[in-house]
Amino acid sequence: MATISQPSPALAPVLGVTSSLSGKAWRWRGGNMELDDGQAASAHGLDRTILDQLLLTRGVTNDDLERHARPTMRAFLPDPSVFRDMDTAAERLAQCVITGEQVTIFGDYDVDGATSAALLVELLGQLGHTAGYYIPDRLLEGYGPSGEALVKLAESGSRLIVTVDCGAMAHEALGMARDAGVDVIVVDHHKCSADLPPAAALV
Repeated sequence: MATISQPSPALAPVLGVTSSLSGKAWRWRGGNMELDDGQAASAHGLDRTILDQLLLTRGVTNDDLERHARPTMRAFLPDPSVFRDMDTAAERLAQCVITGEQVTIFGDYDVDGATSAALLVELLGQLGHTAGYYIPDRLLEGYGPSGEALVKLAESGSRLIVTVDCGAMAHEALGMARDAGVDVIVVDHHKCSADLPPAAALV
């Protein structure tokens, strides 16, 4: 019969609390994780706080404590260029901003699609470019970009369409858009088949 091992009494209690209401011992996982005074406290100017203890307990090293204690987007976001076709997509969007080409953001009708469309329209607006947007009618048009909608956007002057949260499996629709002379950038987190759709970029 398996037994649950109890924490060693030698381990430090959490915030001075030795046990829960049910009588189970509260101890730091991984042992009594103490700050290295020479490295953390003096080098980083940190007090021995609960945050420091939690970070150390979760495997953050003293050398990396500052980055985790005071996180920034720059320190933790991955290099965007690791995403497939990201640089190609960024270059095409930048070209539209510089030349004033008409851009339409095609967002899915759900929350992540609509918010992605709104954020991209806002970003382009901050760069001085007014982008249009298109959210398909869920009941009338179904999921994802339809060829008819993409062709209609091309006929209305769009030179670039960016689909967000959809498009990874829209082979026929993207083919129709290509034939209509409009570039399509697909930004989608859904799985796609081995046969990739004919997009200018697939992020």
